[in-house]
Amino acid sequence: MRLESLPAQLQKAARWVAANPQEVALLSMREQAKRAGVQPATMTRLAQALGYDGYEGLREGHRAALRQAPGLAGQAARRASLHAESSELAAQEMLRNCGAQVAGLAAGDLPQAMVRAAGMIAQARQVYCLGMRSSHAVAWHVSYALSLISDRARLLDGIGGTGFDALAQAQAGDVLFVCGVAPYTRAVVEVVVQARARGLQVVALTDTGLSPLICPDGVAMIVPIASASFLHSMAPAFALAEVLVALVARGDDPAVLARLAGLDRQLAAFNTYHPDII
Repeated sequence: MRLESLPAQLQKAARWVAANPQEVALLSMREQAKRAGVQPATMTRLAQALGYDGYEGLREGHRAALRQAPGLAGQAARRASLHAESSELAAQEMLRNCGAQVAGLAAGDLPQAMVRAAGMIAQARQVYCLGMRSSHAVAWHVSYALSLISDRARLLDGIGGTGFDALAQAQAGDVLFVCGVAPYTRAVVEVVVQARARGLQVVALTDTGLSPLICPDGVAMIVPIASASFLHSMAPAFALAEVLVALVARGDDPAVLARLAGLDRQLAAFNTYHPDII
């Protein structure tokens, strides 16, 4: 079932459930509905839409997951199995699986979502980029690549605890590019909520249609993260980020090449790169 196929109130409840698994396991249904901003009956309808007889079934599933407390150790124990006879063959199998994940990004409606996201970023006055923990590198890469072609990119990196302060200057119509996968970092979810309150458009690179980073009026780009490692795979997210910025550059103003040429001159003046060895 796709999140977009649900009525608006069920989508709202589903996003709250995805963002608050511990609360689902521990709180009463009425309290959960209050915190989600919906009626209690909506929580019941959501559970039924997900295949449960009632909300108690959904709660019990979250209780079981909480008791297991997988964490990184649990992820390692439940990782995708490998059918390799040696470490070399295991490496080959993991690389093939990674390649298949990246190749699969070209299927379905993901390319259309990327084009919409690139258009929003290209037209925005300011683009804020956010990602923490394993997703930070993806957000940093997008911010860095965008900084090569415009002055509109700003990384919310949180250094010194002031990274999110930049949102104080945000205006309605600006874009927040956010990358995050389960388990979702609480601070990232909170920034998305604040960005929406300020009227920002949210471009979310995430792992499921129930991700709390997805906004109804934004763009969602969903990538696989299954891995045979103790940590989820970020390779598909990196691949999508590279293509996304390339689409933005393609649709940006004609001064892009002139800007890049100027950057080339500065890099040469500072002798930034090691000379090629002939």
